[in-house]
Amino acid sequence: MEKVTLTINGMQIQVPSNYTVLEAAKEAGIDIPTLCYLKDINEVGACRVCLVEVEGARSLQASCVLPVREGMVVKTNTKQVRDTVKTTVELILANHNRECLTCSRNRNCELQTLSEELGIEEVSFKGEKRVGTVDDMSHSIVRDASKCILCGRCVNVCKKVQEIGILDFTNRGFKTEVAPAFDKSMAEAPCIYCGQCIVACPVAALREKSDIERVWDAIEDPNTHVLVQTAPAVRAALGEEFGLPIGTRVTGKMAAALRRLGFDKVFDTNFAADLTILEEGHELLDRIQNGGKLPMITSCSPGWIRYCEFYYPEFLENLSSCKSPHQMMGAVLKTYYAEMNNLDPKKIFVVSVMPCTSKKTESAREEMEVEGLRDVDAVLTTRELGKMIKQARIKFLELSDDERFDEIFGEYTGAGVIFGATGGVMEAALRTVADVLTGEDLEDIEYDAVRGVEEGVKEAELEIAGNKIRIAVAHGTANAAKVLEMVKAGEKDYHFIEIMGCSGGCVTGGGQPHVDAKTLMDVDVRVERAKALYEEDVIMEERKSHKNPMITKLYEEFLGKPNGHKSHELLHTHYHQREIYETKESCCDCSVEEAACGCQE
Repeated sequence: MEKVTLTINGMQIQVPSNYTVLEAAKEAGIDIPTLCYLKDINEVGACRVCLVEVEGARSLQASCVLPVREGMVVKTNTKQVRDTVKTTVELILANHNRECLTCSRNRNCELQTLSEELGIEEVSFKGEKRVGTVDDMSHSIVRDASKCILCGRCVNVCKKVQEIGILDFTNRGFKTEVAPAFDKSMAEAPCIYCGQCIVACPVAALREKSDIERVWDAIEDPNTHVLVQTAPAVRAALGEEFGLPIGTRVTGKMAAALRRLGFDKVFDTNFAADLTILEEGHELLDRIQNGGKLPMITSCSPGWIRYCEFYYPEFLENLSSCKSPHQMMGAVLKTYYAEMNNLDPKKIFVVSVMPCTSKKTESAREEMEVEGLRDVDAVLTTRELGKMIKQARIKFLELSDDERFDEIFGEYTGAGVIFGATGGVMEAALRTVADVLTGEDLEDIEYDAVRGVEEGVKEAELEIAGNKIRIAVAHGTANAAKVLEMVKAGEKDYHFIEIMGCSGGCVTGGGQPHVDAKTLMDVDVRVERAKALYEEDVIMEERKSHKNPMITKLYEEFLGKPNGHKSHELLHTHYHQREIYETKESCCDCSVEEAACGCQE
């Protein structure tokens, strides 16, 4: 790449010619404030917080969209820059709900941090504020317009990364708001509740719908037996809520904290991930050997399931009928565990700690009920668990790394733990399917072809015991669409497809800890958190799901056989087509639906 030489704050530096001034300054160790900027997703210069002074220019320039050029002279800290940026942020605050102490993003808000850095002690601008609406009708996502700063980050992550476009700018001028089209709520929109809009939001205009108080109430009730399970990806991110580096594995500390919160038993969803592999793997073999519907597509990601129901209903028969792991765990706990411990299933309250906001809606699906009992009663995100630990005044960083989950449902293999990374479900399934087909205990069990985030779609053809198995792995719904379109067009003929609704898989789910935009310029969170899961995989005594002795015990004592009658009663489900609300043509050049934009013809 050709390089150019420029001067920033008196420092002469060389950078690639395709850099922006913001990127060049960062490489030189110079920090320029940003608010709307989100690398590769929202580079629009809308907030005017990253302004710089450029020699020869008539006005200040937005550095996030300003290309570098040879000989450019830039100043980032002149009085004019400081005063203008400070005034800009004050104007944003003037129309913002500033009840920071009671805000879910208090001390973890990019606007709050920026205000402190700029030394803003009061807002001198007074006047009318936009009327803020709060949309809390969905099970997963709450939208609070009073806190929205119109940065567009949520809009573009939904459009560019997920390629769904649920959110957009509606109305005009002072009445501008970010919302679904036609003034619909998030519950009415064809949203998959992946929560990537929440992750992208720099403030608290979007947040998860909290189950914290419901869980506290259950723990406090002496007549309720409260069980908790934690997803694989939670252990790779929970530490960030307590200041640990991104990707720090905190499995032992997490188990210890959950026990101290007062749960009656602390289990691991990894157990159910192993169980899922037994069910899903045998379902795949049955389809291949008996002419079943192919390709079979994984059903572990509830965001992806909703996407399929809304946008690709013709593939519903291709979905594995398996419930996702945490739902399987809930069903087993309210049947097998209840019998083992002579407990009334109606008095068992199952809490899932998930990296995913869509799991909240999944747990509320009418299909996730067995004999009138809901599999899972409450879903907490990783962020919510962090809040509960802080509320309980538990010193998380001082907890032991060696504490373990409770027996039977806390036992898992390395295959179970890698479920949280893109390609992990596929790799775990292949480890078991390969052993079943060959009748051997194979030693070569790492399938590098399905690992990594560099490609949105990964493909491979494997030969196992004389059988050629063609597979694909996609992460993020935009990439899901690419795979499905290729299958529809007859361009690809796969046996098995893994799809995760979020880019990178569950490690970057919508319920994971917030990471500010500046950090995201340097760190690929998907890679760092996935490393933690693969590290745990290699230290496990057993790394294949069918080698989990407690899974064997479950089948021998209760389920019978994988993909059998009892399993289908408890662990399998079905899905159905959902209707997308009717859209209208744009009435003007604002690219917003007629019913939402408020334009005059």
